[in-house]
Amino acid sequence: MQPIGFIGAGNMAEAIIRGLRAVGMLTEIRVTNRSNQEKLHFMAEQYKVIPSIFEEIVKESEIILLAVKPKDMLGVLHDLQKDLKPSQLLITVAAGIPMKTYETNLPRIPVVRAMPNTSSAVLKSMTGLVRGTAVQENHRQMAEEIFQAVGKTLWITEEKMNPLMSISASGPAYFYLFTETLIQAGISSGLSEEDAELLAKETLFGTAQMLKESGKSPARLREEVTSPKGTTLAALNVFWEKDLQGVVTGAAKACQIRAEEMEREYQG
Repeated sequence: MQPIGFIGAGNMAEAIIRGLRAVGMLTEIRVTNRSNQEKLHFMAEQYKVIPSIFEEIVKESEIILLAVKPKDMLGVLHDLQKDLKPSQLLITVAAGIPMKTYETNLPRIPVVRAMPNTSSAVLKSMTGLVRGTAVQENHRQMAEEIFQAVGKTLWITEEKMNPLMSISASGPAYFYLFTETLIQAGISSGLSEEDAELLAKETLFGTAQMLKESGKSPARLREEVTSPKGTTLAALNVFWEKDLQGVVTGAAKACQIRAEEMEREYQG
């Protein structure tokens, strides 16, 4: 793997770096972070990255991964214009910024839009990838090597990026919220917080394994655990009465709409 430079050291950057190190990827990783030097020093100790200034990242890295906030992206792209070369691959994990923005500001530079999730840290990310017009086969392979090291990848067209974001990129937060709520339900029913947390987490883990390994659809698995006139059906009836499908669909749509709004805000 070619040397990688991270511009930005937030949660997503750390999750990807942690995953790369967990699979034994020993490539040189440089990181720069303007606002939190303490975080940068922590990552140097924890993951053996090289704290660097912006100019060193551009000079020394064959792959540059942008992990800055969307509001800061145009400034970073402006700073990259002078020294970035067409031989370098630019990967961005920023939400809500269309490929057009990168290619307008950095013509002839190969750009891959990536939308992983924070499960990269445990090598279970689901990452959507979009290739720019200057991306060649070797660039595609580089991007795949990074994100397949921390999970699974799916190449998509850009118009599918925002729907993907509403499912897999933001999806972990939905499951965390459901698990958090299930724990609170257990506590309100008389369980200790410790017991309720154990039960909810292990149930979620086991369910995920069944979904992955059984080869059966979620609907089929639900039917198999639901007895007629049984306790599970009583619980599911409440979800249906409260229109769980409508709530989840509405939440995913709100996520997608916000991503589209961000594209209009940050394109340039």
